[in-house]
Amino acid sequence: MMRSCLPRYIPRRWFVLLLISSMLLLLYRLIPSNVLHHEGSGTYVHTLQDKARNFWEFHKTTGSTGHNAQSPIHKTSHKCIHRVLNPSDPSVMEYHMKVGPIKCPSDREDWVYITKGSIHISPRAQKRHGKINCTYKPIVRDGDFAVRRDPVPGVMQDGQPLQTDFFSISCKSESGKSYANVHSAVARNKAVQGRLDRHAAERKKTSSQGLGLSIFMLGFDSMSRMSWLRNVPQTRDYFVHTLEGVELEGYNIVGDGTPAALLPILTGKMEEELPEARKGFPGVTTVDGHPWVWNDFSRHGYVTAWAEDMPRGGTFQYRMLGFKEPPTDHYMRPFYLAAEKENNKKLCLGSTPRHVNFMRWFRNLFDTYRNYPKFFFGFHAELSHEGNNDMQAQDEDVKSFLQGLEESGHLNSTLLILMSDHGARFGHIRATAQGKLEERMPYFSFRFPPWFRRLHPDIMRSLETNVHRLTTPFDVHETFLEVLNYTGSGQTDIRHRGVSIFKQIPKDRTCVDAEVTPHWCACLDWETVSQSASLVLDAARTALTTINELTQKQREKCAELTVSNITRGNRYVCTDEDSRAQDKILKYWNQYNKNDVDDRFDGMSCRKGISYFQVAFITQPGGGHFEAICYHDVTSGTFRTNSKELSRINMYGSQPACIQRALPHLRPYCYCKEQT
Repeated sequence: MMRSCLPRYIPRRWFVLLLISSMLLLLYRLIPSNVLHHEGSGTYVHTLQDKARNFWEFHKTTGSTGHNAQSPIHKTSHKCIHRVLNPSDPSVMEYHMKVGPIKCPSDREDWVYITKGSIHISPRAQKRHGKINCTYKPIVRDGDFAVRRDPVPGVMQDGQPLQTDFFSISCKSESGKSYANVHSAVARNKAVQGRLDRHAAERKKTSSQGLGLSIFMLGFDSMSRMSWLRNVPQTRDYFVHTLEGVELEGYNIVGDGTPAALLPILTGKMEEELPEARKGFPGVTTVDGHPWVWNDFSRHGYVTAWAEDMPRGGTFQYRMLGFKEPPTDHYMRPFYLAAEKENNKKLCLGSTPRHVNFMRWFRNLFDTYRNYPKFFFGFHAELSHEGNNDMQAQDEDVKSFLQGLEESGHLNSTLLILMSDHGARFGHIRATAQGKLEERMPYFSFRFPPWFRRLHPDIMRSLETNVHRLTTPFDVHETFLEVLNYTGSGQTDIRHRGVSIFKQIPKDRTCVDAEVTPHWCACLDWETVSQSASLVLDAARTALTTINELTQKQREKCAELTVSNITRGNRYVCTDEDSRAQDKILKYWNQYNKNDVDDRFDGMSCRKGISYFQVAFITQPGGGHFEAICYHDVTSGTFRTNSKELSRINMYGSQPACIQRALPHLRPYCYCKEQT
């Protein structure tokens, strides 16, 4: 009889299991990874081995300081491969500080409150201070840069209906105490109400191609997807796990700053494709004539609202002339113009944190127009523009706000979007390699009501598939139009710059297809080049020349800059595949857009014999830290770049004070010879 050669303490059945496991592991290693990551269902299968390998590859090439990000997010056949980023990477956590809630003075408690369209004197205030008499002044918009109030205030009656959305209240009590503050609410507008009612009656008579959704987009300035994970975990947990929201992990910006993020969403166009609206330029006009998507929704019977805080840095007012007329049915800018002149503690409006008042205004909008379709967009910047850590202070409040909307039924008919314009554009985190990628990949997410998910499984499958595909602000615009006129699911045509995320985006979509220039494309596989390499020096000199040319006409005020230090050099070598992709998209645009094809693709040409150099360097005087893409023609040896491929990645403060009012577009590049 043969004896088993197995040790007595290993049963035969365990040996069989061990053998099977070994065979499966061998088979796993032999199968191409793109087969393991099946996409037909729209769901990625992440294994622990994937995550461990990709995390290690990122750190192997970056180190703790993150000097070069090379590892792909997945080894798939995607043409656009994003990098694996870790929200807790040591290179960024060094600058992540804990921030507590905002505490506003309790002795500034409001003496009045608004409910159901009426103003009331607070019983709590009357109990504490005795009889209270108040006066009321409506805040009236005077263009986009000023407000006015009636010189003679009206007497406020307890329970009187609201006359305007924004107003100031002054009160005196019999105890001798006084109160004054500005308030925001939602007053019913008869003209708006009439338009909504007419559209509602028409909808009953005719069939609609729309999806029957309201839209509420709530944005926060300068929040990358990684920063969102670091700073608002309560909000994210509620949004993803309770509301079942879907986050876009391949969302990529298309330009520098907030206008470059919001204009494609709201108009479907880049700023340079729209009528000139920048201060100091010939033929300049206000932005009223832009093709705003909220006008499309208004024509379909939606009530519209647009709000952003920090009026001095308004998206369409800081460099541009703003709006002549209110752009939406309800518009919050007049309130913030008035509020910034009030004597309140920083981040507070009386006893209320300003961000809470911001969200409360939107809750009032939902309550006022409960039974009407809505297009609301709120963009909040005060707690995230200068740095993301302060976002922690409103995490619990944002979560509570969303909970309130859900529990009141407002989200049952609403497509909820939480988003940002871009990641941090300057500061310590931005100076890291991870920070460079984070800037280009802001947070963007969608949440649909349960009934919609059941009724439109095809849309939800497309959305899930698109989570890891390359998406841009132009796609959001097309998606909004699909809400009004749904054209069906299926695969989209990536020859179009903007594609609806309701349709499946092909995995071979590239930044060229999406018209994302190399400077902003987070998909490119850069290699590190020594800062002292001659080609890197040439690229830096080319970028410096472009900067100095931008300020040349202001040389009496703005100093000529020199390069004092090169901090990073990277190179991307164009391939035959890049050339084929370029030819494909150019053929399409030559056929349908003959007039602007050259301008549209200026600086985007990636062909064999062309290399991109990305250089970061510091200039003097002033210590400006810049990042630029330069195009190197290997055959001719020439370099070129343009202002669209330049970013300033540290704060300039008051350095450009001599020109910032008249020529705000030159702020990043001008160091005034006379510093104040």
